[in-house]
Amino acid sequence: MSQALHLILTPTFLATVIRMTTPILFACLAGMVVDRAGMMNLAVETTMLIGALMGVLISAWTHSAWIGLIGAVLVGIGVSAVIGYTALVLQADMYMNGVAFNLMMNGGTVFVLYLAVGSKGMSTGLRSEVLPQIALPLVEKIPVLGEILSGQNVLTYIAVLCLVLMYYFLFRTKLGLRLRLVGENPAAAESVGINSVRMKMLAMCISGAMSAMGGCFLSMGYVSWFQANMTSGRGFIGMASSSLGGAAPLGGLLASLLFGTADAVSNTLSTLSIPSELVSMIPYAVTIIGLVISSGASRRKANRKKAKSQATV
Repeated sequence: MSQALHLILTPTFLATVIRMTTPILFACLAGMVVDRAGMMNLAVETTMLIGALMGVLISAWTHSAWIGLIGAVLVGIGVSAVIGYTALVLQADMYMNGVAFNLMMNGGTVFVLYLAVGSKGMSTGLRSEVLPQIALPLVEKIPVLGEILSGQNVLTYIAVLCLVLMYYFLFRTKLGLRLRLVGENPAAAESVGINSVRMKMLAMCISGAMSAMGGCFLSMGYVSWFQANMTSGRGFIGMASSSLGGAAPLGGLLASLLFGTADAVSNTLSTLSIPSELVSMIPYAVTIIGLVISSGASRRKANRKKAKSQATV
């Protein structure tokens, strides 16, 4: 126990927490925007996986990490637009649509990887590019704090910027107000001339962009290669973060930090003589506990609201 605490109570561990939170935060933002539009994008996980693969492939072919990132984001937007079109225009069941896409792309990414490099496991044969780490001026010179906050991958800072922009978009712009109205009352939105399908497609495209950036962090920031199923459930954990945080930017950030901490603890404890099976359970166990707490809180809130309305009547 003392050895574990010695490893955890360090600036290096806190820097790892931030690093592990980054892809979860991107997935949280992806789930948040569609939740606000009254939808659920179950394909966040595999859109992250596609973004991770396309970032590696495009950066290897173009010899540019930034072009790889942009290409992966465009692919993520395109994939989410197709899913949204089949669900909103063709009236396919959204949940079954997402499940089918997840099942298809779990194997599809491996197939594309095999076509590209002749391997079904990793892309180590490709000389892919990585996104840079950024040293923050002035902050890097602050003891302890500089070690934690400075020197992170550029996508970590982009994730924080996206969080701020998401808050501004949802709560400070007319377009965000329309999107939230569509999610809360589609009939009322349609009555004032708002195209609910268009708003939901916009939410899906934003969700695809966020998911793809989360995937790119895994393959072009956290490591420098693509590996089959490398997202390891982070997309679903991000969606759980959005739910636990009430689909609000600040709540989503705090929930993402909670799950990122659990992931960092799991990685840190794996260096000790603790059964790996037990350690690997930690992030998912925390996710389940968080969802149970969130569900209980939502149920109590609904019961209070119902009791209040009955008392008014």
